[in-house]
Amino acid sequence: MPIVTLMTDFGNKDYAVAAVKGAIHCTLDNPKIVDISHQISPYNPTEAAYVLKNAYKNFPKGSIHIIGVESEKTSENQHLAMFFDGHYFIGADNGIFAMIKGDLKSEKIVAIDIHDKMPRTYPVLEVFVWVAAHISNKGTLEVVGKSVDHIKEIKELRPVINQQRDQIIGAVIYVDNYGNVVTNVTRKLFNEVGKSRAFTIYARNVKFRNVFETYSDAIDFSVPKDKRDEDGKKIALFNDADHLELAIYKSNTQTVGSAQSLFGLEYRESITIKFE
Repeated sequence: MPIVTLMTDFGNKDYAVAAVKGAIHCTLDNPKIVDISHQISPYNPTEAAYVLKNAYKNFPKGSIHIIGVESEKTSENQHLAMFFDGHYFIGADNGIFAMIKGDLKSEKIVAIDIHDKMPRTYPVLEVFVWVAAHISNKGTLEVVGKSVDHIKEIKELRPVINQQRDQIIGAVIYVDNYGNVVTNVTRKLFNEVGKSRAFTIYARNVKFRNVFETYSDAIDFSVPKDKRDEDGKKIALFNDADHLELAIYKSNTQTVGSAQSLFGLEYRESITIKFE
């Protein structure tokens, strides 16, 4: 039995997550359910895609990932099932699928068209769970819908490179549990444009002229602990997802603050990288 993961913007206060899990148990035999997150900001496909893209790769091939973020079906928001990189993804066509696969080609994407066979008031519980059960029983995607060639992209959140190729304008796409902000600038893009040139990162009134590999790389451990510039130190680094992240060393929203609060950076806030 394949693993079924859940990622939603339902939160944990209401009954929604429990109801979906109950439906999975009623529909699949001995399912293995894993929660990726239910704390995605409401109706935020960019945040959802960032979390899922960096989580799914650690699951076994054949895993089924149910995405309950902005999941209502409308004329502008069809339901999709995708087979990509050995994994199955079920959710709404709101930009998440395009961000997960990036520039790579998926093996198969279909627009789900089984809605006339079941209620449509609760798509994650009714439609997505049914599709997950079909896949787990070795069913093909062609049974649940027709192949599609084009899916929705969120183009305004792509980094912009100027004509001189000495500047990247990026944006905040995620704020983590520590208040560190993750941008849409990847290590690959940074290196391709920067070509080892000196640079300055501008984020509101804050500047960074170095990018570290880890948080601790920014600390000089040869200096006695009581004399180090440590708590509250600002850091730019490439995180484990290879995205440029702006952080505070050992950030704490209750004491030293966080990158989000101290730098004043929120979702979609722009940052600029200028190369010399």
